[in-house]
Amino acid sequence: MSTTELLKGAAELFPDEVVTSAHVRHLDLPFNAGRFALITLDNGFDHTKPTTFGPQSLANLNTALDQVEKEAAAGEIVGAGVTGKPFIFAVGADLKGVELLKKHDDALAIGKGGHEVFKRLAGIGVPTFAYYNGAAMGGGVEVGLHCSYRTVSAALPAFSLPEVFLGLVPGWGGCTILPNLIGADRAVSVIIENSLNQNKQLKGSQVYELGIADALFEGADFLEQSLLWTASVLKGEIVVERAAIDRGEAWDQAVAKGRAVADGKVHGAAPAAYRALDIIAAAKDGDLQKGYDAEDVALADLIMGGELRAGIYAFNLVQKRGKRPAGAPDKSLARPVTKVGVVGAGLMASQLALLFLRRLEVPVVLTDIDQERVDKGVGYVHAEIDKLLGKRRINQDKANRLKALVSGVLDKAEGFSDADFVIEAVFEEIGVKQQVFAEVEAVVPAHAILATNTSSLSITEMASKLKNPERVVGFHFFNPVAILPLLEIVRGEQTDDASLATAFAVAKKLKKTAVLVKDAPAFVVNRILTRFMGEIQNVIDEGTSVEVAERAVEPLGLPMSPLVLLELVGPAIGLHVSETLNRSFPDRFTVSPNLAAVVKAGKRGFYVYSAENGFKPELDPEVAALLKQGDVVLTEEQVRARVLDAVAQEIGLMLDEGVVAEAQDIDLCLITGAGWPFHLGGITPYLDREGVSERVNGKPFLAQGVASVPA
Repeated sequence: MSTTELLKGAAELFPDEVVTSAHVRHLDLPFNAGRFALITLDNGFDHTKPTTFGPQSLANLNTALDQVEKEAAAGEIVGAGVTGKPFIFAVGADLKGVELLKKHDDALAIGKGGHEVFKRLAGIGVPTFAYYNGAAMGGGVEVGLHCSYRTVSAALPAFSLPEVFLGLVPGWGGCTILPNLIGADRAVSVIIENSLNQNKQLKGSQVYELGIADALFEGADFLEQSLLWTASVLKGEIVVERAAIDRGEAWDQAVAKGRAVADGKVHGAAPAAYRALDIIAAAKDGDLQKGYDAEDVALADLIMGGELRAGIYAFNLVQKRGKRPAGAPDKSLARPVTKVGVVGAGLMASQLALLFLRRLEVPVVLTDIDQERVDKGVGYVHAEIDKLLGKRRINQDKANRLKALVSGVLDKAEGFSDADFVIEAVFEEIGVKQQVFAEVEAVVPAHAILATNTSSLSITEMASKLKNPERVVGFHFFNPVAILPLLEIVRGEQTDDASLATAFAVAKKLKKTAVLVKDAPAFVVNRILTRFMGEIQNVIDEGTSVEVAERAVEPLGLPMSPLVLLELVGPAIGLHVSETLNRSFPDRFTVSPNLAAVVKAGKRGFYVYSAENGFKPELDPEVAALLKQGDVVLTEEQVRARVLDAVAQEIGLMLDEGVVAEAQDIDLCLITGAGWPFHLGGITPYLDREGVSERVNGKPFLAQGVASVPA
């Protein structure tokens, strides 16, 4: 089947493709270097809708290459280049279309179609150039890899091969060409490590340093400088020299390193990284066509697998649902926030003050019970601003301005009398928080929002003794505040729409992913994690070893094991949340006597770390001595089944209670608030795929085709 027929058939499956044009224009290169054909990829929208490749877009590029190939054969041009619209080169395959595919043959056609078009850039008969002028990802990176030469803009903000992150492989030449261009070790870093490290992006200078691009130019006159450089290359005045590729033991070591990284991140639970590494390993002999064929098969297999569908689902949650929160009131109801108060000056409160200061750039005032604490909180914010200045993330003028905006006072009336938004981050005890809010309500303006960063207490109860309970809203951040995007916005029984709309508007300015949550014990993330951790703790208490209980959930590919997470949260906080939930749901949430003993003994966690053991977690002998276990010993499979059944039951109950609008919000919370993997789609697609939802609740959480192959 010809490329044209292949793409025509594929285009029929993608009716809503945002089509990218491939415009060919001609120009005379500087220094009388000759006539040049420049192809610009452009979907007709501004940079907020990046250029992608669906079947019709590939067909357009193919048609452009027909023209350029004829001109090259006739001696009418000396070279050809590919660039993008302002700020965007191209960001890869059109994933909306991939979701619709139902058959392996259709998926295979997508891989082959891309290869057949991109390969032509390497065989046109004249040198070809890619000018990475803006964001380039996936297929956008790969179209450039097929060219003879590449330049990159120093202003380019994001460059990556993110396919493994989503559950795919770089399937249009990435796995095959990149190791042959920059060596297997660097290619493994870009394709495997960066992808599995929360889809880490490269900047333009890094693309050049890695050897992916042959030249680096400033953004302001990037294309002009690239064309001057092109002319010099074509005239032989610049000779591009690339480092020799080590095809010996170094190649095998790079692949082995990649497998270790994949094992550490996904523990064999998601196939994409391993398929990519197999192709990189086979690319060692430099046979490009064999590599392309392997990419086609891997791409088709993965497109028809559950992980990719879960990955695309997760991507859409973060990119779309996360930006348009379900159930949020009309944003026109939001009131302006020109000053922020923070009650408390401890670490969490200081982190919040820094975030509000940096994102809102309005006065921020901290209060606490003594001057020493207030000074320490303000000092923390100043020190963090100095760090940003040291890293050149802000200039001196901005640093001075930010420091001038943050202050600390003991008297709430002095600090908060003109505040529009006051958030408390004090001790997690309902009486303390009620007292704080009563004090704040007495001194703030009538329109001010009273927000609480509580992780598990009732917003309704907190507001119950106030004159204006309608302005109290839950505003629950996740630690570390600067890194985790989730913000659970909790509506109390009395909270009005204007207060809620203001909370969502502030969340947007803070660049957080806001999810509307009902006022229910521990809200979303902490409730699920506490049930999850509680079941792990139960099997340990009953007699299963710590090692087996921890290993049981490795196939989920979570960011860290349950007991390492407990260490991060703090055993005392973990115990407190489990006690809170035990009071609400005693039949499902237990309070572990062993965890209570660990907290009483003042231990920071279950593990100790030593240099001799490479700082790997080892069970603390003092903790081992504290543990009182029964004689019920389970296998890893039995532990995993128990834990997943408990989580599926809890999510089912939360949806029945209306804690969030849909299962999608549960997944969005776990991905952005607890770092649960994209390849699981959070959790519900995995529970559906493994048959757990059906077994526990009698039905799947998601309809067929939502995070799975359509029926």
